[in-house]
Amino acid sequence: MKLADRFSRLGTETAFAVADESRKLAQTGLRIFPFHIGDMDLKTPPNIIEATTRTMRDGKTGYCSNWGIPELREAVAADINRSHGTGYTEANVAIQPGGKPVIHKFILSFMNPGDEVLYPSPGYPIYESAIAFHGGRPVPYSYEETPQGFALNVQDIEKRITPATRLLIFNNLQNPTGAEASPEELAAIAELAIRHDLTVLCDEAYFDIRYEGESLSLATLPGMEERCLILYTFSKKYAMTGWRLGAAVGPTGMVDAIAKLNVNDESCTNHFVQYGGLEALTGPQDGAKQIIEVLRRRRNRCHELASGIPGMTCHRPNATFYLFPNVTRIMRAMKIDDYEKFRRTILEATGVSFCTRMHFGKPLPQENERYIRLSYSGIDVQNIEEGLGKLKDYLS
Repeated sequence: MKLADRFSRLGTETAFAVADESRKLAQTGLRIFPFHIGDMDLKTPPNIIEATTRTMRDGKTGYCSNWGIPELREAVAADINRSHGTGYTEANVAIQPGGKPVIHKFILSFMNPGDEVLYPSPGYPIYESAIAFHGGRPVPYSYEETPQGFALNVQDIEKRITPATRLLIFNNLQNPTGAEASPEELAAIAELAIRHDLTVLCDEAYFDIRYEGESLSLATLPGMEERCLILYTFSKKYAMTGWRLGAAVGPTGMVDAIAKLNVNDESCTNHFVQYGGLEALTGPQDGAKQIIEVLRRRRNRCHELASGIPGMTCHRPNATFYLFPNVTRIMRAMKIDDYEKFRRTILEATGVSFCTRMHFGKPLPQENERYIRLSYSGIDVQNIEEGLGKLKDYLS
């Protein structure tokens, strides 16, 4: 058997490899503190589960429209219109089996082989993987650490644009840094996109996972709604990561293309799960509010403890469920230059499992600082305290 040549260009989400490694170590008796993966240990609100099982009993277990059920498409459009001030309708929404398929379908629909695609680094690793796999040229752009947190390097984005640049992937409320663009940064990105005629994927997976302030969307700026496809997901807001339910939202021409790919890829999104999503959006919101409150307490405690570890500096994002501490001084003091050696040394010594900068793309040439990512979506406050306490003791 010989794999297709393109398969050599396909990357992976290496956080899952860290999770597998941690599970194997746990089987040897090592106590693991799972800061490594952005899964959630919180339960899906019961009204969503009840609505889903009811529709299963009612027979919603067959095929449905490749677009998704009309009621859910209308509800998604209404939800985005409330938060974005947009005018989307059912015709602007194609339901997906999760948020991740939107990335591949966006690239398949709008990128030709050889086109250049701008994507964030550090960033979600599937961006680069999908671009390369489908024959495009991945072009990374960077973030900069400032006293207030991580900021977009707009100048870096502009200098990477060439006549071959066609697409921009933009993840506000960003994984892994937790960065969110200021209104000025959003305006600058919109100006670049319009001036260079770029089609934009707005990955808004963490739009509703916020603790202070208000989330902003690039798609709401003048001239951007018609060139942006929004990646929408139920996974975070409603603790539905394993349900695999999301949506692509944008101009009808874009969404028509996505819906056509739905027919070819999976026929339709799971029928009865869509009714769970409908209940999530139209039913009581107590469960979603409780999820945010739990995550807020975890963020506060995780940030407090990480900031108290000698040699570690850590900003407190207003959104997402990640911290991205700077560990440059720690690695230097330990005389470890290799990210993987650093991660493994700490994991085996303390059971604290995390991802590093290397799990989110290769460091860019101008990067000199070292970072790890701590996810607190799958670990409660008690274990946050114990795990980071062990880490502090070990490093001390």
